[in-house]
Amino acid sequence: MLVAVLSVKGSPGVTTFSVALAARWPSPSRALLVEADPSGGDVGTRFSLESAPGLVSLAVAARRSDDPALLWQHAQALPGGLPVVAAPPDADRARAALSALADPTTGAGVLRTAAGAPESVVIVDCGRIDAGSPAMPIVRSADAMVLLTRAHADDLAHLARRLPAIGRWTAHPAMLLVGEGYSTAEVARELGVLPLGRVPDDPHGAAVLCGRPSTLRWGRSGPAHSALGQVAHKVAKVLIAEQAPPPALPRQAPADNQPMSMLRAVPGVPTLAVSANGFRLAPAPLPPNTETTSRGGQAS
Repeated sequence: MLVAVLSVKGSPGVTTFSVALAARWPSPSRALLVEADPSGGDVGTRFSLESAPGLVSLAVAARRSDDPALLWQHAQALPGGLPVVAAPPDADRARAALSALADPTTGAGVLRTAAGAPESVVIVDCGRIDAGSPAMPIVRSADAMVLLTRAHADDLAHLARRLPAIGRWTAHPAMLLVGEGYSTAEVARELGVLPLGRVPDDPHGAAVLCGRPSTLRWGRSGPAHSALGQVAHKVAKVLIAEQAPPPALPRQAPADNQPMSMLRAVPGVPTLAVSANGFRLAPAPLPPNTETTSRGGQAS
């Protein structure tokens, strides 16, 4: 399974949540984290990793080999044993490595191949992304996508118009709110998309997942006992459930060019008020120079 984690505005903690998701992925699957942030990586610096192996060495090796184990050969272990392919902190080098991996003639399928191995899951931290990002081919090939966003007015306003396109990047998109702000119900009502959940403000859990001193210690006990780790574990189980094959149904002709349903239905909104792509329809505007009639009166 290949899972892309990303944001489209700001820095809502994509890398920290990616580490939590990989660290708390349910057994028996083997999880590996790939840092594919075009702006440069943070994991190597946070955990004092060697400069190689990593994303750059992987991009070079992918030109010569399609070995399913290649991705694991270019990973280093975090203190808890989680394997990670770290990106260089320099943005130019990170983008060059990602561009090489996105080139179909030089082994673009290395992540897809590793994710397709039995009992394997590859979590990819794609950072903040847009349509021109060199990480976009990874997002489009992912089995699931987790979009992180803060729940403040400016973040949601930026996101609203982009949601129809974002929802079509992968077959299984999900949205997570981060920290305080508008409630899940308010976000669902305004965006027409039901968030999968909310990532809590958890300084101690975030610290251990970022390699900083904390009252928690790394290992399964640290992330497992943190609020952040518990949410990541629940998200992983939802993503796994969505990949399960559906019950057998009578064979039907394929429907071409059908819009993909966005994330979830909108709670509390009548079905007829929701468009085919999952968005709440805006009410029709009143004709100009028209006033609502009062009881027993007439419009002027």
